[in-house]
Amino acid sequence: MHGILPLWKEKGFTSHDCVSKARGMLHTRKIGHTGTLDPDVEGVLPLCVGKATKIVPFLTDTEKVYEATVTLGTSTETEDASGDVVEHKPVAEAIPLEQVKRVLERFTGEINQIPPMYSAVKVKGKRLYQYAREGIEVERPQRKVCISDIELLDHEGSVSDAQFSFSIRVVCSKGTYIRTLCVDIGKALGFPAHMSALVRLKTGAIAKEDCLTFDQVQEAIDHGNGEKLLLPLSKGLEHVDAYHITEDQRQAIKHGQVLSKPNGLTASIFSVMCEQEVLAIYQIHPTKPDRIKPVRVF
Repeated sequence: MHGILPLWKEKGFTSHDCVSKARGMLHTRKIGHTGTLDPDVEGVLPLCVGKATKIVPFLTDTEKVYEATVTLGTSTETEDASGDVVEHKPVAEAIPLEQVKRVLERFTGEINQIPPMYSAVKVKGKRLYQYAREGIEVERPQRKVCISDIELLDHEGSVSDAQFSFSIRVVCSKGTYIRTLCVDIGKALGFPAHMSALVRLKTGAIAKEDCLTFDQVQEAIDHGNGEKLLLPLSKGLEHVDAYHITEDQRQAIKHGQVLSKPNGLTASIFSVMCEQEVLAIYQIHPTKPDRIKPVRVF
């Protein structure tokens, strides 16, 4: 089996749990996920199966779309609803949404983020969450991420238990911590904050509408339709330019040959397709700009 299983990850599963479960259901070890989702988060989690594992880095490196709930009034050690409260400042009344919108505009474009202590980012060879569990605070490297779009979804926010909540939709680059974005939005509004809910709606070209739950996957397998669940490799590479070849060029690509750069090719990295099949990912040769060389061959 080769292709992309468009999984809708339900709450309660880690991304690793999903890979393990899918391996058992599809009877194959060669499965990789395309971007970690915390257990409390649901949403799009494409699983690459068989040869498709070769595109994991390319699918992971795509834009993501999320819907999140920002809650002002309390901050937590994990920056989400699962952590212990570390700061509390009551919100007496709803904040005008026009004010919220103006603050959100400040987070559009390239911004700097400091990863949360409870994250998988490595510092000196050790995951930040490992330091956090040991009660050790370490200096975290600032990183640049890109917020392509951020939109306020509510027509009115809600005040409850001295907290004010509102929902946002975010289109962002790989590596963006939505938890941290929620905290920073709260700071800009003058309150401690945390992310109280999160759903991932899209990874690259794979959207919620494409996805299946594990129950739906199992039902298809029970009816002998497991292989029909998989999306083609091309679906995971729609964000990459495609160069189409003829049938007589197929063998050269399949053998990963270094070839002359085609006329009119401008992309530095691109998929090579014959008919509707992705044969390889190629790039401009780093030392011979008139040549192209393989990055991955399928």
